[in-house]
Amino acid sequence: MSVVGFDVGNDTLVAAAARQRGIDVLLNAESKRESPAAVAFSHNARLIGSHAASASASHAPFSSVKRLLLGATGRDPASSLLRDLPRLPFPVFSAAAVHADHIGRRIALSPTHLLSMLLAYLKQVAEADLGGAPVADCVISVPCYFTQAQRRAYLDAAAVAGLRPLRLMHDLAATALGYGLYRSDLGSAGGPTHVAFVDVGQCDTQVAVVAFDESGMKVLSHGFDADLGGRDFDEVLFEHFAEEFRDRYKIDVVGNVKASMRLRAACEKAKKVLSANAEAVVNIECLMDEKDVRGVIRRDEFEKLCAGLLERVVEPCKRAVADSRIVLGSLHSVELVGSGSRVPSIAKVLAGFFRREPSRTLNASECVARGCALQCAMLSPAFRVREYEVQDAIPASIGFSTREGSISTLSSNALFRRGLPFPSVKTIILQKNSSFNLDAYYVDGSELPPGTSANIGSFQIGPFQAHSEASKVKVKVRLNLHGLISVESAALIDDYRRDANTADHMEVDSSGDDMVMKYLSYMEHDSVCSSDYHNRFLCGSHHQQLAFF
Repeated sequence: MSVVGFDVGNDTLVAAAARQRGIDVLLNAESKRESPAAVAFSHNARLIGSHAASASASHAPFSSVKRLLLGATGRDPASSLLRDLPRLPFPVFSAAAVHADHIGRRIALSPTHLLSMLLAYLKQVAEADLGGAPVADCVISVPCYFTQAQRRAYLDAAAVAGLRPLRLMHDLAATALGYGLYRSDLGSAGGPTHVAFVDVGQCDTQVAVVAFDESGMKVLSHGFDADLGGRDFDEVLFEHFAEEFRDRYKIDVVGNVKASMRLRAACEKAKKVLSANAEAVVNIECLMDEKDVRGVIRRDEFEKLCAGLLERVVEPCKRAVADSRIVLGSLHSVELVGSGSRVPSIAKVLAGFFRREPSRTLNASECVARGCALQCAMLSPAFRVREYEVQDAIPASIGFSTREGSISTLSSNALFRRGLPFPSVKTIILQKNSSFNLDAYYVDGSELPPGTSANIGSFQIGPFQAHSEASKVKVKVRLNLHGLISVESAALIDDYRRDANTADHMEVDSSGDDMVMKYLSYMEHDSVCSSDYHNRFLCGSHHQQLAFF
């Protein structure tokens, strides 16, 4: 049985597999390690990956699936999709759906449909590279800012593609795992080694501070900007040259879809050239109205145009460092990864904040897929493993409420607090004698991307027959490996006594106007338990076991 890790980016796809000799990045049919995250439809064919990208001249491919998913599940379209629409070469309709003409009819596709096609393509790439071995078990990367709805959409898409995700793993948790597993110089008798990871992707920026020791790793904090990535630097160049060509050649590139696609592709190449050269030339034949265009931009001019974006790069770094409670001077290193991290001015800005030059010891485009493959090997019975502890942190606080109000602790309304390890299980005891709804929500909107709904969902507890007015209900709530909330069980307690079995429970007294939380020697406990798809994990420990291959 093969175990693989998939990195589904906004622009590219990468697959990696665990083998006896190590982790390999898998090659597609064109012998490339990365594939375009694009889907295209012709009259009688569906094209994915490189074939979809090469068919853009006749059929505009559907891309930016991750951004479409953000707009379709939980984010206000006014704050997410409207900003992206001018950049997309295809129309987007309500709920971020797209329409395609295929086999003589017009079909509507949701972002989840498109995502399932990309995952099915990665599955085919993996099976072809692994000699036809069936692929089902996998670990898929997701951004730390993904909400419950977006994570469930990933699981739904994986199920459609015939995959069995063992875990949805945060991008930087996967990167940190691949970084720390094979290093023997992390952690010592003096305490853990702290490393900051900065991932500037194509459409977002994520930051994590991770503590390493000889037994494993622990993510201390997350920071992010869901709307800042390499494509924003491309867009600065696009707007610059679009205005220049409008004045010099009297053409409006913005109003022409194909011309905009060609100019954006040229701007992306120019950005890469500027990473190693003082100037770059944009030269396009027959861009529009049979006119050849040419433009030149210098690196210092480009950095001035990007000044606002460069200031935003530091903000998630400040948030992650503050939440980790780590002094900048105690950081061992700063690792810079991501497809958008090659802009020299980004490294310069990060060096100014962290007071040290960022390192590039990891492959910027493959590190996430490699870490996911490592985690899949940890969770699969197909590999013999050694003990290695992996702890990720809850990216956003989650609370629960009933009709009477929030179920609050002494410090906040959060049952699962930001920064604590997960998977995690909490047990609460409520004074109830009839059916009720338990509503889950995000406690702090500032911990989510702008425009994200704070509502998660509602769980109905009951119906049940209480024997007295003083009856209580014990509810067990789980935050699982995927980062998904579920109510695992609810039990009626007619004769509730404080004893050793309830030492880690909480009791809510709802008799007054305000719900008051009474602690019964309350202590938070976190445990690794079975996922929704497998019954392989032992409850009661965070320890994961991993082998050197």
